Amino acid sequence: MEVAFDVAGLVGYRYRTDDFYEVGREKIREYARAVQDFHPAHWGEDAAGEFGYAGLIAPTTFLSTVAMLANRRLLETVMSGYHMFVQTDQVFEMHKPVLTGDRLVSDVELSSVRRIAGKDLLTITNTFIDQTGEVVQVMHTTVVGITSEDANADISDAIGRVIMNGLDTTSRTVIAAVDGAPVAKPDSDTAARLSQISRIRVPCTAIRFDDIAVGDELPTRIMRLTRVDLVNYAGVSGDANPIHWHDEVAALAGLPDVIAHGMLTMGLAAGFVTEWLGDPGALIRFGVRLSNYTVIEAAAGGSVEFTGRIKSVDAATKTAVVVIVAKSAGRKVFGLTTADVRLA
Repeated sequence: MEVAFDVAGLVGYRYRTDDFYEVGREKIREYARAVQDFHPAHWGEDAAGEFGYAGLIAPTTFLSTVAMLANRRLLETVMSGYHMFVQTDQVFEMHKPVLTGDRLVSDVELSSVRRIAGKDLLTITNTFIDQTGEVVQVMHTTVVGITSEDANADISDAIGRVIMNGLDTTSRTVIAAVDGAPVAKPDSDTAARLSQISRIRVPCTAIRFDDIAVGDELPTRIMRLTRVDLVNYAGVSGDANPIHWHDEVAALAGLPDVIAHGMLTMGLAAGFVTEWLGDPGALIRFGVRLSNYTVIEAAAGGSVEFTGRIKSVDAATKTAVVVIVAKSAGRKVFGLTTADVRLA
């Protein structure tokens, strides 16, 4: 079955969410727990204040959960013809720390379509804007659109049997039909401005710029995951795709077993970097390419080993680029993955 519309013609489709998302204190804590990030600035106001934050700071990948809500209109009513989507790449650009009490709206845009090896690679850009009108974070998510011809016909039936009653999973399975023409871009008088805070604030890093050099390695970190961790992340993030917790659906998808969420492994990786940095707000760009999956067996669970190496440094801005490697069961989980960091 061919895709029933010219998806390339939808590039530039854009809208702004109708309502704001308020960043909650306990939501930050439960997300930090889900990605095993125990930096004290995610958990207590006093600790956050020591780093100069007016409230708890959200972990690097926190807004991926907000993007899932913001993108529903695009996935469910615009990009028809796809049975499901498989994530391949993710880029986070941080311009301002996300803190407790922030009220965020998102501009959502289908920013790119590429066709490679007969598959459509679709990039969705989320621009998150706070109550002051400043852009706090820009997120680029690239997915492969899978048609019903490519997917196992039994998957939808299996999902229907195991998913919680009343939970809408259309954004991750079958997409509805197009409901009209693209909306206009926001008017110029509502256009947001990029915040400069993340690039001008003095970071409170445990590592000083003068003490690093190209080739230096970060301490290795091994993080364990169980099926309980996957179920918990599914609940916290809103990603209820049963390939992450149900054996039958995982098998129908052609997987060897239940696998960890891609965004969960990214969250673990971001925490690996910020633990080394000592200041969560000192990570200003994080780009991940997913190349494999992390299998989580029912009895034994699974693990991911993270290593990192400083690829380049910039003395003028006291920044560095860190290359991150993630391995599970001897396989690389990430392709090229980098973190841009600022140092004291």
